[in-house]
Amino acid sequence: MKEIVVVSGKGGTGKTSLTASFAVLGGTDVIVADCDVDAADMHLLLEPDFAREEAFFSGELAVIDQGQCSGCGRCAEVCRFDAIRVDEGIYTVDDLGCEGCGYCARVCPDAAITNIEQNVGSFYRSTIRTGSSMVHARLKIGADNSGKLVAKVKKAARQLAEQQAKEIVLVDGSPGIGCPVVSSLSGASLAVLVTEPTVSGIHDLKRVYQLVKKFGIRAGCIINKADLNPSVREDLRAFLEHEKIIPLMEIPYDEAFTAAITAGKTIVEWDASLRTRIEGCWSTITALVTEH
Repeated sequence: MKEIVVVSGKGGTGKTSLTASFAVLGGTDVIVADCDVDAADMHLLLEPDFAREEAFFSGELAVIDQGQCSGCGRCAEVCRFDAIRVDEGIYTVDDLGCEGCGYCARVCPDAAITNIEQNVGSFYRSTIRTGSSMVHARLKIGADNSGKLVAKVKKAARQLAEQQAKEIVLVDGSPGIGCPVVSSLSGASLAVLVTEPTVSGIHDLKRVYQLVKKFGIRAGCIINKADLNPSVREDLRAFLEHEKIIPLMEIPYDEAFTAAITAGKTIVEWDASLRTRIEGCWSTITALVTEH
C-alpha cells in the first residue's frame, strides 16, 4: 500500500482542489482521507454520504460542582491559563481557556472539581460520488488535539485500503507545519507539495519541505497560479532543482477553478484542457509511488 500526501506550507494554494481532482481521476482505485480536520472542506466537492459517524473524544475539561464549591478561590489562584472566572462569588471554568491539566482539582479543598473527557469533533466513513471510500473528520471550533484526530483518520483509511485491497491512499493534508501536518505525513510514500509564486508561498514551501526532508519522504511539487509572478516562479524552480524536488506540474492562473468550485465540481470535470494537464500529473505521481 502506498500513501500520497498532498500538503502546502500555507492555505489558499489550491491543495484541496487538486487533491479532490486526483480523487476523481483515481476513481475506485484509491481510498481518500481528508486530514485537514481543522478546516475540512473536501466533502463540498466529493459529496460523501456520511454513512458512518463517530464522536471523537480527546482532552479533558475541568467542571466545578457549585453545590460542593465553598468559593475559596484556590482554583483561580493556581490556574496558569486564567481559565477560571468569578462572578459575584461564583467560580466557573472557561471552556476555551481550560487546558485540562487537572491542577485545580488537585488543590480544591472541597473536592468540587472534576475533569471530564471532551467531545471535540466527529469522525466519518463515507462513500463518495466516485464510488470510492473516504475517511474524514471535523474538529469543533476552538478544539485541540487535531493531530490525534488526523492519526485516527489515517489509521482508518489504511484499514479500509487493506480490507478493499486498494493500493493507494490519497491524503489531503493540513496546511502549515504544525502537529496535524506531522501526523498527516507519517508513513507517506510521497509528499506532493502545492505552492504558488508569491513571497509567502515560497517562504512557507521551504518551511514545510524541511519537515518533509526530516522525515526522509520523497517529494514532488506543483506550482499553482504559476504565471502570477515570473520572478518568484524562477526562484521556486531554482529551489526545487537545488533540493532535488521533482517538478510535477505548473498550472497557470485560471478563473475556471473558481467556476468549478462554485458549481460543486472538480476542475478535471469542468475544464478539458486543465484535465489533460492534471491527468498527466496524476499519472506521474502514481508512477513514482508504484516504482518503489
